[in-house]
Amino acid sequence: MANIKSAEKRARQTPVRTQRNKATRTRVKNARKAVVESVKTGAKDAAAKVSALASAADRAAKRGVIHKNKANRLKSRAVKAVKAAKK
Repeated sequence: MANIKSAEKRARQTPVRTQRNKATRTRVKNARKAVVESVKTGAKDAAAKVSALASAADRAAKRGVIHKNKANRLKSRAVKAVKAAKK
């Protein structure tokens, strides 16, 4: 157990932040899977799913859960996949 006050506070903060980061990461993964699934099935709501993915990825990047370049890469690949599926 921590002996220093700041270390005790960090020990309290870490599990809370870990849980929050995990939820954010899961939200991004689920949004990505939804886009992939809608592209496979040829669903009409693929653009809406891309928008949801962009929102989740940008929010995660803003909070520092994922890197901003990763968020941009996820969005780019999703848009590219939807455009390819439309052809």
